[in-house]
This record gives sequence, C-alpha cells and structure tokens, in this order.
Amino acid sequence: MLFLIGALLVLGVVLGAVAHVPVPVSVVAGLAIALWLAVFAARERHGRGGAR
Repeated sequence: MLFLIGALLVLGVVLGAVAHVPVPVSVVAGLAIALWLAVFAARERHGRGGAR
C-alpha cells in the first residue's frame, strides 16, 4: 500500500513538471524514455540466452 501511495506521489510530481514544459520537450523526453526501455528489454531478452 505504501508503494502505491509513493508511486502516485511520484506520478503527480512528474505530471506537474511536464505541465510546465513545452509540448516538444515532453514528447522528446517521452520518446527517449521509450527508447531506453526498449533497449533495456532487448538486452534483457538477449542476455538471458533464451533459457527459461
């Protein structure tokens, strides 16, 4: 429950920060995060060697 409350607080802070920056900056930041997550997921999948 505390984790959920903390996550909601962090989400509120992030959304508040995004509301004060121009839209192109928000889009670029979102794309950068999405790219980072995609690279991380690919490395995790490749690094495990397919052993399940």
